[in-house]
Amino acid sequence: MSSSAGQSKAGAFRDKEKPHDVRVSNITAAKAVADAIRTSLGPRGMDKMIQSSSGDVTITNDGATILKQMQVLHPVARMLVELSKAQDIEAGDGTTTVVVIAGSLLSACHKLLEKGIHPTTISDSIQLATERAVEVLTAMSSPLSLSDRESLLKSATTSLNSKVVSQYSSQLAPIAVDAVMRVVDPAKDTNVNLKDIKIVKKLGGTVEDTELVEGLVLDQKASHLAGGITQVEKAKIGLIQFCISPPKTDMENQVIVSDYSQMDRILREERQYILDICKKIKKAGCNVLLIQKSILRDAVNEMALHFLAKMKILVVRDIEREDIEFVCKTLGCRPIASLDHFLPEHLGTAGLVEEVPTGTSKIVKITGVPSTARTVSVVVRGSNKLVLEEADRSLHDALCVIRCLVKNRF
Repeated sequence: MSSSAGQSKAGAFRDKEKPHDVRVSNITAAKAVADAIRTSLGPRGMDKMIQSSSGDVTITNDGATILKQMQVLHPVARMLVELSKAQDIEAGDGTTTVVVIAGSLLSACHKLLEKGIHPTTISDSIQLATERAVEVLTAMSSPLSLSDRESLLKSATTSLNSKVVSQYSSQLAPIAVDAVMRVVDPAKDTNVNLKDIKIVKKLGGTVEDTELVEGLVLDQKASHLAGGITQVEKAKIGLIQFCISPPKTDMENQVIVSDYSQMDRILREERQYILDICKKIKKAGCNVLLIQKSILRDAVNEMALHFLAKMKILVVRDIEREDIEFVCKTLGCRPIASLDHFLPEHLGTAGLVEEVPTGTSKIVKITGVPSTARTVSVVVRGSNKLVLEEADRSLHDALCVIRCLVKNRF
């Protein structure tokens, strides 16, 4: 009798250990993640060099980037990675801090659990502490108006100081501030759509060559075929989504031409077809043509480029699909899907369209865009890939810091 009672007691006792062990292992895993990135915090923090499975090397001290690259298996450690990701999306900066604070809170909870306090009690108390912390922070914050450029610059510089590119913070901070100020209307906006700020990365040069362009920067080069022009003033810009090349049949089929006069006729028809399209484009008053990338066939062929160059129309081809919305917003044009819709009212305007050499390649810069366009482009430069990508990430963090100041003016 007594032995069975002892067994049941032992069984109950064994069950009690299990949740405790699980909690301890969870806390240990979370602390391990926090400790891994604790050393990259702050201006004296060290940068981490991460090698991915494909052999790419990343050098960064942005917490979210480090955690994204880490192969974390433990579910609780995974939660911390998600936490820093959420912070990156919500606030943009402070990704390392969040994880370090979470790790420290968990190790404090561990001590309380050792004393035998129930986990629910602990979590309720932390909830109360959070509310109190928000009150304290609100009380000690100083209000800020968006016209106070000096304070905005200070905030952006603070964010950049702990980064690899901190020595360039005097250049990058004003760019971040000006970019956000150009995109928002300080009187009524409470949020910044960072999609309105396009960041183009170009290898070559140094981070000091990073510049803000009030207008549009296209990664693609202008077409040089048949002496294509590379600069247009007082531009009328058309963005087309159709192809300027001979039509193809829908099905796979072959046409066998046995007679050279038929051959001539085919070539003549093709030439006429393309010439008609180019004449219509010219007639609408367009002198800069942006052509969307086509998957099915050549968006534009050599003959078309030859005619367009003769008509003094600057051509930029292979505009990516995801850039279309940004281009339309900036230039005030509409994407034209068929030739019948190629009308003067659908064209955008700009003061100057020119091709500029940057480093090893060239970009097309469109400036003098309508003032209604609340978009802006930033060309980020760097001497190598690692610096370039880190500069891009740091600039993104600085933009997010100023976005937070636009949201809550504190």
